Amino acid sequence: MEASSRWTTWWQRRDRRRVGPATGADAAVRLDLLLGAVRAGFPVAPAAHPAGHRCSCDRVGCPAPAQHPVSFAWQSQATTDPEQLAHWLSRDSQANFVTATGRAHDVLDVPAEAGRLALERLDLLGVGGPVAAVGEERYLFFTATKGTPADEDEWWPSVLDSTPDTMSEHPGLRWHCRGSYTLVPPAALPDGSEVRWLRGPEQPLPDALRVLDVLTDACTETGAVAEEQWLIG
Repeated sequence: MEASSRWTTWWQRRDRRRVGPATGADAAVRLDLLLGAVRAGFPVAPAAHPAGHRCSCDRVGCPAPAQHPVSFAWQSQATTDPEQLAHWLSRDSQANFVTATGRAHDVLDVPAEAGRLALERLDLLGVGGPVAAVGEERYLFFTATKGTPADEDEWWPSVLDSTPDTMSEHPGLRWHCRGSYTLVPPAALPDGSEVRWLRGPEQPLPDALRVLDVLTDACTETGAVAEEQWLIG
């Protein structure tokens, strides 16, 4: 039996005992989706979740409600271990999860209007890859990572590189690589929307620069232009 089936069966049995069959079935589906991301090699760590219209972190004026890790140690926590994932969910079944970028994958993050246009063009070009929607606001394009080479001099920066504390500085195209993260589906947001897969994590990761070309054109045409030009240092 595959690992995902084994963990889903275990979760269904556990939740039937604790919260009843309907909720247990929903939780099992959610676990199965998260295991799909883990199986694809995406390292995940627990994140905050909605608490009514607020963030579960209870921080007054939380700048990213239900969209940030629970722990400051999220980078060292992030894992592809299904047992650890199941353990986190057993402690907080409502938890969202983030995936650490710059390890197995990067994420190119654009406004939804540009994302829809880019997705149509990528389909016509035969360029696959996982894509997620963050409510009706953003699209997340998962790509191969520019990585963390052994020789740090080979690592090339970009002014589009986005870290969690610079989100407001790049409302257009953002590139999540080392030191950053994004929510991974399925995830709930305080406004009632969700983060969902449009193309699942089982798809091979495309080359980031090929996707970037299409996204840049789409952002320009829809007016979602990044504040700075993309550069290779």
